[in-house]
This record gives sequence, structure tokens and C-alpha cells, in this order.
Amino acid sequence: MRNNYLNFLVLLFSTAMFSQAGHIMQGVGSVNMSMGGAATAQPLDISGALHWNPATISAFDETTLKFDIGFFFSSPELRSTVPEFDTGGQPTGNFFSGVTEDDRGVSPLPALAFVWSKEGSKHTFGASAFGISGFGVTFPESTTNPINLPQNQGGFGRIESDYSLLQVGFTWAYELSDKFSIGLQPTANYASLELIPNPTANPNQSGYPSTDNASAIGFGGQVGLFFDSGSGFKVGASYKTSQYFGDFELDNTYLDGSTATNEFNIDYPAILSLGLGYSLGNVDMAVDYRFVDYENTDGFSETGWTPTASVSGFGWENINIISAGIQYKGVDKLPIRVGYTYSSNPINDDVAFFNIPATAIIKNAFQLGLTYEASERFSLDAVFHYGDSGDATSGPVLNPQFMPNFPPYGAIPGSEISYDMTTSMIMVGASYTFIK
Repeated sequence: MRNNYLNFLVLLFSTAMFSQAGHIMQGVGSVNMSMGGAATAQPLDISGALHWNPATISAFDETTLKFDIGFFFSSPELRSTVPEFDTGGQPTGNFFSGVTEDDRGVSPLPALAFVWSKEGSKHTFGASAFGISGFGVTFPESTTNPINLPQNQGGFGRIESDYSLLQVGFTWAYELSDKFSIGLQPTANYASLELIPNPTANPNQSGYPSTDNASAIGFGGQVGLFFDSGSGFKVGASYKTSQYFGDFELDNTYLDGSTATNEFNIDYPAILSLGLGYSLGNVDMAVDYRFVDYENTDGFSETGWTPTASVSGFGWENINIISAGIQYKGVDKLPIRVGYTYSSNPINDDVAFFNIPATAIIKNAFQLGLTYEASERFSLDAVFHYGDSGDATSGPVLNPQFMPNFPPYGAIPGSEISYDMTTSMIMVGASYTFIK
């Protein structure tokens, strides 16, 4: 029977929910998304400027309000293979494999930005509220995929998660000269989290518990530099500090009805951005490079099992992101943009199991967008995004009971877990510039 195949897996299936907790959205707002997120040295709109380089808001001489809303779809698939065992606990030589598709719906992605300045002043101010990270997956309980078997049969049962991170920033930029600006931006963050089940808690005889929704507050900041040569060439650099959060206090309910609490800390990683921009006639071009420091971020720098079979962390490696975009303004009142984003994978094979289903891992993203300039003051924006994870992320199924014979994490011989996904999004926005 299948419950005999997997009884020894009751204590595993760790961080199935947190695979997007460090997800870096490649852009904010319709315009910035359509440029692949590139904005560190090419401030085409206030949302991208506020998010990626606070110094660049000095390029805006008028007071502007911008709002965007995106509708995000993802299609992750979770596959697993484990060896079958007889009633004596010996491998039969056969394997049990299956796949589960996510059946979650649409997730909203909002962005609100405001920049104001005074004519003749070297100071520019801004405020923003962006959804910069979030995920939600629902893999139903299944009798055909080992990892989604009920917990009393050795699987993880239904895998469901909800995570969101809202960041609020207040920005100041100062023009040191007509070509060079600096910017500062303190940030405050609110994150919420719900897990079914919760692998960061200690399991009991019935398995891992589920959590109620929990929240945490975090703080950080960003500094930026921006140089505009005045002849089309632009350079920018910014550094976002880690967003330091308090612990999530998770209230857990086990399958046997007992309750307990645990705390888990997960921060948002520091990001270094370097950018180049060039504008000539009807063409604006931008390229950004970003370095994301997961290896020094709480929740990601640790990895592996605790002595009580909970999960200590996710073991993500630092990643590199390249964003590029081009805007063509040759069509009257209808600028058109194309963008591309590349991201490396923070998850190596050894810890793939600790990051099921890792739906944040998008290797290639493509964007197409445009703006309709309805008037001198009012414009409408739209973008379509498509992304894929490239090759599937995969690795062995892990069990802490196997660690003595298969260090460091207890890989089960002949087993495999893998996941990949595609994403798509439609985002629309509106921008209004106030008359002074």
C-alpha cells in the first residue's frame, strides 16, 4: 500500500510555502515593468524612479500622482518520485511518481506613487506604497503524487500559502548640480503570512501543523546617485538595505487538534543596483544590473533541519538580475516599450527540497507595454508580462532520519522533487500631473 511506501517521510517536506518569500519583483507599475524593471539610470516614470533609485526623482519638475494595478497569474507544477517499500521496510525496486498542478486564482499587485517639487528648488520629494513581494500557492491533497499524500500516509497533504509584503517609502532627492543628484529613502514594511502546513514548527505524532495568518513589521532604507550628462547618456547607482523584520509569531494547530506556537524570522534581502541609460530623439534605452544578497539575510542564510525536525532556513544563494528595456516615442501620443529580465536561480540541487515549490524562480521574463497620452496632464499605461523558470529546479527528497548515512541533509536514494512554472500578468495604470 502507498501508506507503507512513505511512512518514513512523515517528518519531512519542509519549506514548501516559502519559496517566494524573497521574491524580487523585476519592476513596479506599468511603465517600469514594461522596461523590464530597468530604471536606475533612466527615470521614465515616478514609480520606477522611487523604487529603484531615489536620486532619479530629481528628473521630474512637476507634481505627479500615479496608480497601477496588476493581475498576476502563475502556473506552477510540483512533481515528486520516491521509492516504494514493502511491509518490512525494504525497497521493492519500484517507484511512485506523480504531479500536482496549482489551482490558485489571480493575485492583485498594486502600486501607488506621488512626487512633488517646487519650481526653482533643488529639492524633490516623493512617497510610495508598493507591493514588492508576494506569493500564494494551492496544491490540493492528492493520492497520485507522493508529496501531496495525506500526512498520515507520509506526504504533506494540501500545500497552501499566502504571503504579501507592502513597502511604504518617503523619498528626498537633492540636485548637487544640474547634472548630479543624490537621494535618500527610509522605508517601512508590512508582511503577512499563512502556511498549510507549517514546516518551521516542530512536528508531533500527527505531522506538521497549519498556521493562522500572522504579520510582521520591518524597516530599511535606500540611497541613490544619479548623473545625467545632458547629452543623452545617464548613469545611476542605488543600494537598498535589507528590510529588517520582527519575528512572525505563528499560532499552530495540529491534525490531532493540539495547538502550539513558534516564531520564525525572515527578512527581505539587500539589493545593489547599477544602471545605464541613453536617450536619443524618439528612443530611450536602459540597462540595469542588480546583486541580491540572500546569503546574509535572516531566513535564507541558514539551511537544513533542526534537532526537532523543523526547518532552520532555506539556503538561498546570492543572485544576479539583468533588466533591459527600450522605449520608442515615434508614434504620436503612444510610446511603446519592450523589456526583458534575466535572473539566476538562488536554489542549488542540494536544498531544492527545502524550497518546494519555489514558484518565485523565474529565469526569463518578457514585457510589452505602451502609454496613451490622453492629454498634457493625464496618461494611461498598460503592460503584458510573461515569465518562465527555464529548466526545472530539482533535487532529492530529504529526510532527517537518513542524515547519518546520507549527509548533510538525508537525501533518499532514488528520490526526486522538482518544480517549474510560468507567470503572466496584465497591469494597467494612470498618471496625472497637477497644474502648478
